[in-house]
Amino acid sequence: MRNFLFSLTGFFLLCSFLAGCTFSLRKDIVYLYPSDECPQWTPVQLEENLHTFNDTTDTFILECALNLVRNVKGDPIHQTAAGAHLCFLLADRIETDQIRRERFASEGVRWAERALAESAQGRGDVYYYLAVNLGIAIKEHPTVALKNLDRLVSSLEKALELSPDVNYGGPYRVLGMLYLMAPPWPQGIGDGDRALELLQEAVRRYPEYPKNHVFYAQALWEIEGDAEREAVTRHLHEGLVLMNQEPWQSVKDRWMVDLNYVAQEAHIELSVTDKREE
Repeated sequence: MRNFLFSLTGFFLLCSFLAGCTFSLRKDIVYLYPSDECPQWTPVQLEENLHTFNDTTDTFILECALNLVRNVKGDPIHQTAAGAHLCFLLADRIETDQIRRERFASEGVRWAERALAESAQGRGDVYYYLAVNLGIAIKEHPTVALKNLDRLVSSLEKALELSPDVNYGGPYRVLGMLYLMAPPWPQGIGDGDRALELLQEAVRRYPEYPKNHVFYAQALWEIEGDAEREAVTRHLHEGLVLMNQEPWQSVKDRWMVDLNYVAQEAHIELSVTDKREE
């Protein structure tokens, strides 16, 4: 979650010092080199394949797809929605180059905004990819994060209403973490009970997705503490087991950052042994 959703704890304090700062989403895009090795999709074929793209999709394939979206004349609605999806997947996997991350994410915001302007208001996935791209784009800019907080929440709530299952229960997961990480009222929108409710539902709907277990474990620990240590351990273990299985092995190293953070905070030692096979 730290890879694409800004940490809200404390940024309200920074705003008083940064009130004079200005920021707008990056307008420059990441240049993608055309390649003869790219799949020769038609726009229709890309739309048909889009639902198969996820965290484990090869970066080269995602860049090929985004290049195609950029070059489709007329930008039909399904292509603008595809652009938002692809930009998020590309931005979310970048760990060290913040400028490149922001470029992809800012482009993703623009694709989503264009899709919504062209009558995609009934597509919850577009609201979802608007929110997560926006979260990446403003992550390092606290004053802008504050100004866009309502937009983030409303976009995620709309996604939850229309397409709760996008990205393995993504609206539940991201909105839940937003409520967990934000300061509580009156300083912010933080709500531990709501966070637990949303994250538990993400696990219930998509127990095969490792990050759902990890973030639910984090919420349980931060809100309930030792009273839920057994459940925290169980969900961290389940997340670890899943990460060591297909199709998630290819992204395990990246996702272990969040799992290790929770395990260290809770002083929990984990083994990769799958207890279900013992």
